Amino acid sequence: MREVPDLIACEGCDALYRKVQLRRGEIAHCPRCGTELERDPGRQRERILPLTVASLIMFMLANSFPIVEIELQGLSSRTTLFGAVLSLSAEGMSLVALLVLATTILFPLLQLLFLFYLLVSLVKQRRPFGFSWLVRAMQSLRPWGMIEVFLLGVLVAVVKLSNMATVIPGVALWAFGVLTVLLTAVISFNPRYFWQMAYSEQNREGPA
Repeated sequence: MREVPDLIACEGCDALYRKVQLRRGEIAHCPRCGTELERDPGRQRERILPLTVASLIMFMLANSFPIVEIELQGLSSRTTLFGAVLSLSAEGMSLVALLVLATTILFPLLQLLFLFYLLVSLVKQRRPFGFSWLVRAMQSLRPWGMIEVFLLGVLVAVVKLSNMATVIPGVALWAFGVLTVLLTAVISFNPRYFWQMAYSEQNREGPA
């Protein structure tokens, strides 16, 4: 199948259009169904790699330190996110433990690692090994990363527990808050730009 990098397909109605150079801040919409076709990324391509690195750092902090410390009647208890997963599994809630592990640790980490690998390879002006598979895998993982849902659940639990015990926010809780903000910016990066960057590099190298 021949690739045609100068055409773009509408995700809403499959209509084909020839790409045009967008000015800063412009957004192209499908005239048939109104679906967004493309938007000018501005300086987003330059910022996405530093944001990804910052997200990985926050991710490591969030999973290395206790989330909260609870003090009740002289007893103190604290745990990391992975420790909470192990506790759920030990209490017979293996399915819940697996769900938490996948949506708050495994899938977000894979998504960030894939993104980092793709960006570093393209910055070095080379198409990375497994490029097509990695871009599709990253898109498939997007809906399954639920760190913001986990953070909201923790905050609700902290508010409820504060009436019964002393709750001290840990380093991981603050790291999760920063990570949620960073991931919002990182996930907004359109994977379509990877294909554009790869095609640009391929055109510079010329036909094989």
